[in-house]
Amino acid sequence: MANNVKGIARSDVNEEFAFSGMVEAGGFVYLSFCVGNVGGTVEQQVEGALNDMSDRLGLVNLTLQDVVKIDVLLRDVWDIPVMEAVFKRRFQGVYPARKTISTEFAHHGGPTGLKVQIDAIAYAGIKA
Repeated sequence: MANNVKGIARSDVNEEFAFSGMVEAGGFVYLSFCVGNVGGTVEQQVEGALNDMSDRLGLVNLTLQDVVKIDVLLRDVWDIPVMEAVFKRRFQGVYPARKTISTEFAHHGGPTGLKVQIDAIAYAGIKA
């Protein structure tokens, strides 16, 4: 993690769009913009977003099992059952709290591009 200020570590900083992709603070890791397989089916994009999340959590020695809260943005709210089927496979009963929102994405792929984005909070514990 870079940009450590007052015990807050920021990484994956995007200066162009003014956000940090991952922030570690107070025993929690906050992830934004987890996406993957853009242009694929909703199922492929949910899998891709969770793969992205898993890879990024791995950088701080965490896994999907450490995720305590997620916010899912879907282009089509009727895709929730597809998303839930993927979550059942990937979280295997250790489900985070969840909020799901339907939204239009301002993404270069338009309506056939980005269909799923997931933000997450994972618990890393308090470091001594």
